[in-house]
Amino acid sequence: MAIDLRSHTPVYVQLADLLREQIESGGLAPGSTLASEARLSQEYGIGRDAVRMAIALLRSEGLVDTRRGLGTRVREAPRRRQVELDPGSSVVARMPTGNERRTLQLDEGVPILEVHGPSGDVELLPGDEVELVRPPDA
Repeated sequence: MAIDLRSHTPVYVQLADLLREQIESGGLAPGSTLASEARLSQEYGIGRDAVRMAIALLRSEGLVDTRRGLGTRVREAPRRRQVELDPGSSVVARMPTGNERRTLQLDEGVPILEVHGPSGDVELLPGDEVELVRPPDA
């Protein structure tokens, strides 16, 4: 599929859609490295700024991770652990602050789960690493 320069959809969104499709179909496997900005720019006939914006969009969705010197890689699916909610607990999903993201070592685009316990305590959990389960009915 190619970029349609006449489309009303911005070219960076079109590129992000193409790359997302490759990631979701397995064409770009977890851990694989995306082509460089220069290569993607040349391959799709768009500017490097558009390529950067497309990658930033995918990063904000949690699909890729960019590291200086290593390039942009497709994120591995994190292993999930089950967290049992105490009766009377509530959960709020939200995006982390910059400090929370650094403290929890979260990639961009990964939400956090704020678990509010019945006694008022609050626990922050990485949204991509946990599965919340309810306790069995007693």
